[in-house]
Amino acid sequence: MKYLVVSDNHGDRNILVEIVNRYVGMVDHMFHCGDSELKANDELWEHFTVVTGNCDYDPGYKKEQVVSIGNDVIYMTHGHLSNVRFGLTMLSLQAQEAGANIALFGHIHQAVAELDKNILFVNPGSISQPRGPVQIPSYAIIDSETKNYHVEYYNRAHQSIEELAADFER
Repeated sequence: MKYLVVSDNHGDRNILVEIVNRYVGMVDHMFHCGDSELKANDELWEHFTVVTGNCDYDPGYKKEQVVSIGNDVIYMTHGHLSNVRFGLTMLSLQAQEAGANIALFGHIHQAVAELDKNILFVNPGSISQPRGPVQIPSYAIIDSETKNYHVEYYNRAHQSIEELAADFER
């Protein structure tokens, strides 16, 4: 299965429209990990599973989502309510409780891909306001296969950021 993950566009709706137009029908599912600053009933969300972020004030968003696709159970939250700035412990416990093998989050505006306790943790970075050592706006595509995961990050021009790509055995 192929999943697109984006987060923290902070009001930049056009980049989400561009991503939808480019990837609809090419990926199995699209996820937005919060801080869109869009209305919860925006027509764009028909293409995404979405959660609220700390900068989303529309009460129509959910704080977390659990989605089952094929053999994957995907837990998604923005991360501010999981204290992700201080590590992934709380997020890991939430993902384990949900029975997830993939946990998606945003909030820290930094690309993260790691496997711990048989859970793949992915933060797509921020598509609009990157922070940390890699100052490249990004989104991620996860290839989830029977025996492994491949996580690839892309910039706003939809070019691969090769130094961020990661492979994990399941």
